[in-house]
Amino acid sequence: MMSRSITLITLVALFATTGCVSSTIQQVRQGETGILGDEAVAILGRRHNNRDETRRSFVKCVSERTATGSQAMSVIQDQEFLDALFPWFEPRTAPLQLNELGRLVSRPEVSDRINEIGVRYIVWIEGTTERRDQAGTLQCAVASGGIPACFGFLSWEGAADYEATIWDITKNANVGKLSSEATGVSFVPAVIVPLPFIARVQASACSTLADQIKTFITG
Repeated sequence: MMSRSITLITLVALFATTGCVSSTIQQVRQGETGILGDEAVAILGRRHNNRDETRRSFVKCVSERTATGSQAMSVIQDQEFLDALFPWFEPRTAPLQLNELGRLVSRPEVSDRINEIGVRYIVWIEGTTERRDQAGTLQCAVASGGIPACFGFLSWEGAADYEATIWDITKNANVGKLSSEATGVSFVPAVIVPLPFIARVQASACSTLADQIKTFITG
């Protein structure tokens, strides 16, 4: 019994080290792009109080990765942009559709403020990370001597699906859309001690979307 348990754990570990996240990216270009050294990108998430609200942690991740590494560019993060443009991008007044975004940023008082803080592009991110198709069971109890012990096998699929629309302030136009989708299976085998192997689907989607943004804007 013990040898079988060790074999199972070994196989699980080998599978995990090979990577169990698959990613799909897409890009649609609708206009020419480029950016100067004194221009910045504002990366925003959907901020409405419903189930479609983009996770703030994901938007922060994309902002930080866009501002670092190869082709790094100046990034104004979500909250900083909201504070500078108060109250036009607050949840109760923020645009829901692209045509609404275009009308809003074309207002003189809004466009002047955006120019003041040096923003050339607004990147608007929408999407979700979901956990689905959970299977198996995991049971834990306190064994003799007060030592906790767990037995079983639990698995689920994670899916991160995000889309970024890039709006050029100078043209007041949508210049492209990018998408990043990552899926993977996480599992937790337990023979006395649980060994979680988590598919980092949101981290993968963040990384690929940030790389796309940098490549797309720099042309």
